[in-house]
This record gives sequence, structure tokens and C-alpha cells, in this order.
Amino acid sequence: MAEPAKLPEQEWEEQQEETLSPWKEGWRKFKRNKIALAGLSIVSFFIILAITSPWIAPQGIDEQNLSIRLQPPSSEFWFGTDDFGRDVFSRVIHGARLSLTVGFLAVVGSAVVGSLLGILAGYYGKWVDTIISRLFDILLAFPSILLAIAVVAILGPNLRNALIAIAIINIPNFGRLIRSRVLSVKEEEYIMAARAVGMKDSRILFSHVLPNSMTPIIVQGSLAVATAILEAAALGFLSLGARAPQPEWGAMLSASRALLVQAPWTLVFPGLAIMLVVLGFNLLGDGLRDAFDPKMKT
Repeated sequence: MAEPAKLPEQEWEEQQEETLSPWKEGWRKFKRNKIALAGLSIVSFFIILAITSPWIAPQGIDEQNLSIRLQPPSSEFWFGTDDFGRDVFSRVIHGARLSLTVGFLAVVGSAVVGSLLGILAGYYGKWVDTIISRLFDILLAFPSILLAIAVVAILGPNLRNALIAIAIINIPNFGRLIRSRVLSVKEEEYIMAARAVGMKDSRILFSHVLPNSMTPIIVQGSLAVATAILEAAALGFLSLGARAPQPEWGAMLSASRALLVQAPWTLVFPGLAIMLVVLGFNLLGDGLRDAFDPKMKT
């Protein structure tokens, strides 16, 4: 059965997509994905909230007033107050800055270290690949949250050490991803040509190999931010991350868990904030993967 003839507009659009660069073509596909745009909107909202939190929050992070403790949500206190009389709405807004900062910094650290190790392992191979790959295997042999707890227990329970722990446990994810990408890229003709003309390995790695491996880093990074925020919240809930009075969402849940029946709003709103921001980054990451991963093309 013959295929229906394509309209001139469809043929012109397909020809335009073929002539576009991979980044422009990926951006066009991303804009057509409504779910990905919803994720981008959620992430953008929380980023704006984090940036403007000092100006839009009605109260500070630790302004206590015991005379209004455990007030339910109202027109005056949108998210109610906690057992110290602090405005939950203000603390959730300030918590957006704290949680997003931890998520972004942890992912940047793990992406930089993991990518460098993955590039070295994939490009040089042999004993370099063996040592680095075994290091990744050792880190992946432990459940991520247990490894993070162990690192924080060694370094000491605070937000900075929690950030370091989250970065460490995510290094193998970036390293193995970039290693597999480099193994295919280094066999390309332009890499062989660069070697033939005597170009230094460092220049080949940072001028050719790394730029052509950025797409999976960006996609993995967007998904890893969601995981990092969850892990930071888990450590905060276990009192191994942010410490009082820091308004980190996980720590807020931990401090309010005894108020589940008496004042459920003290847990509901920080929990909703965690759920929404993680959902946003997951939708954004899925959209970036669908748009920029060559394997997803049909």
C-alpha cells in the first residue's frame, strides 16, 4: 500500500531539520514536547523563587513568636506556622535556595570529577581504564544513601559535608557515561587525523573529545539534580545534613515529624516542595534526553 504523499510544508520542514545543527534540531524537538516544557516551567519557577526569596518571603528563616505557634494556614500565614511560631511559607521559600544550591553544586562537582576520570579511562585505556573502572565499581557496590551516610559520618554532620558526600556518590554515574562515549568518539576519523598531525593529547581531549561528549553530560546532569535534592533531603531528615535553624526541606520534615497529627501542614508543604522540584527536574531531564539523544530518534 503506497504511503500518502507529503504536503509541501511537511517536506520543507523535514529539509530544514536535516540542515539544522544538532543543538538547534534538539531545541526544536524540545519545544514540541509539552511535558518537557512543563518540567522547564516548574524548574524555572523554583529557580526564580530561590533567587528572589530574600525579598518575597514575609519573614526571616528563624523569626520566632510563640504566641502564634501551630497556626493553621490562613490569609495571614499561607502555610501556617510551626511549633516555634515561625512562618512555614517563608521557610519553604528560603529552603528553595538552600536545596537548589546543594543540588546544583553537588552535580557540578560530581560531573567535573566524573567526566575527567571517564575521559582519561576511555581515552587511554589499559591500566588507567582498569584502575578508574574498578574505583567506579567500588563506589557503585554500596547503596548510594548508605555511602552518603558513611561519608557524612566520617567528615561530620553538616550541610557542606552532605554536599561533598552527594557529589562523591554521583561521580561513577558521570564517569561511566562519559567513558562509554569517549570509547566511541576516539575512533572517529577526525580524532585519528589530530593524532596523525601530532596534536597533544590534552588538546585532543579538551578541544575535540570533551565538546562531543557534552550532550550526555547535560542530560545526566538535569536528572542528577533531582536525585541530589532527594539525597540532601534524606540526609537532612536523618539530621546528617542541614542543621537548625537552616530551612532545608528535609530538615524541616524531620523537625516536624512529631506534629503529623497536630499540625500536618508543617510536613505537607515542605514535602510538596520536594515532590514538585524533583518532578520538574525529572520531566526536564526526560525531555532533554528525548530531544538530544541520537538513540531516541525515530
